[in-house]
Amino acid sequence: MATSSPISAAFFIFLLHLATSVSSIGVNYGTLGDNLPSPQAVANFLKTKTTIDSVKIFDVSPQILQAFAGSGISVTITAPNGDIPALTNLDSARQWVVAHIKPFHSQTKIKYILVGSEVLHWTDWNTIKLLVPAMRTLHRALNAEGIRDIKVTTAHSLAIMHSSNPPSAGRFRYGFARYVFAPMLRFLRETKAPFMVNPYPYFAYNPKDANFALFRPNRGLFDRNTGITYTNQYDALMDAVYSAMKAIGFADVDIAVGETGWPTVCDGWDACSVANAASYNGQLVRHVDSGKGTPLMPNRRFDTYIFALFNENQKPGPIAERNWGLFQPDFTPVYDAGILRNGQSVPVTQNPGQSPNSGPTGPSSGGQKWCVPKPGASPQALQANIQYVCSQGVDCKPIQAGGACFDPNNINQLATYAMNAYYQSKGRHDFDCYFSNSGLITSSNPSHGNCRM
Repeated sequence: MATSSPISAAFFIFLLHLATSVSSIGVNYGTLGDNLPSPQAVANFLKTKTTIDSVKIFDVSPQILQAFAGSGISVTITAPNGDIPALTNLDSARQWVVAHIKPFHSQTKIKYILVGSEVLHWTDWNTIKLLVPAMRTLHRALNAEGIRDIKVTTAHSLAIMHSSNPPSAGRFRYGFARYVFAPMLRFLRETKAPFMVNPYPYFAYNPKDANFALFRPNRGLFDRNTGITYTNQYDALMDAVYSAMKAIGFADVDIAVGETGWPTVCDGWDACSVANAASYNGQLVRHVDSGKGTPLMPNRRFDTYIFALFNENQKPGPIAERNWGLFQPDFTPVYDAGILRNGQSVPVTQNPGQSPNSGPTGPSSGGQKWCVPKPGASPQALQANIQYVCSQGVDCKPIQAGGACFDPNNINQLATYAMNAYYQSKGRHDFDCYFSNSGLITSSNPSHGNCRM
């Protein structure tokens, strides 16, 4: 897990989710729990019940590699940081490949091997200076063993960044840019492997900028150098990394996201809630699947691994570390992130101690559902909701002059149409009715007269 991330300002843009598109979303599959299902059960669940098409693990578990054989789900594995010195030697690297890769290749679809995890964040200079040589040697070892369809890379926390704000001024830390990242990116370019980063807006959470972090409507972050207004922190972080790569001549190297996510529970901090996690991860899934990329990298898809698959009850550290999961160990969804097959939806459940009014309430499964303004929502909030929805490609003609739902003296009626139109068009996920805590899910059809919802 990363423990840093820059930038704070304000955010969001709800992007079209292509439900029929091939998912670019993977998940980090951790195993620090004493109540987790078997790897075979996990592989079957992901294949049959979710749209997740790839997993990333933090070791080279033979049980997991065997379980995913023939599943069609790709696996990214991690060589521990402690293996880096040995992997600089070709004979040792070939032995490592023979022991950990060849028994499962190609029945198991191994996509990437990560040489270490957040090496620049957690290790000393003696290990850091061996990282790129180890990556090159492991690549040679794979080729020597006749394996040419597995890419070698490594994942970085955003502690690698010297600056990230504004995104166009993103730069790597001094010293690392020349002596680590230039040779690393040269290797990745040669082998057509991605530069992998772990962007976590959560770690820079500021209540004033919560909407920017959580893919919710906000004023945005203006980059004076490019004239771009960023509507979410994820894009800003990604473009900061791109700018850093471009500054040293490697803008053409692909980027992958090794970890990103949001916890549902933490020690008395308002950042953590089911509603916040559902908003961040749900909208992240849409954003990635849309293929729109970022302002500086338009129309680019990024292999993206959400952290994490399960709540893991034996992870050390603060309570948040045990509450990053999309699912409980019995496969019960913690919230609806939009990754279940066949449009399945689950209710946004409450955290212990969470206020009943902290997110959308009302029915969330079974029968028809509509999104309406909460009682007491301010006219200013409803007007902002209308403006936002109508800027996102939703048909707002019915609430314009002459439309069936037009009533210039009834802001609640106009907002009801707009908010519900957005909610219905996006697939009726609970988080699509959040609207900065001004939306409510109801089973009562709000249609009236000729105004049909």
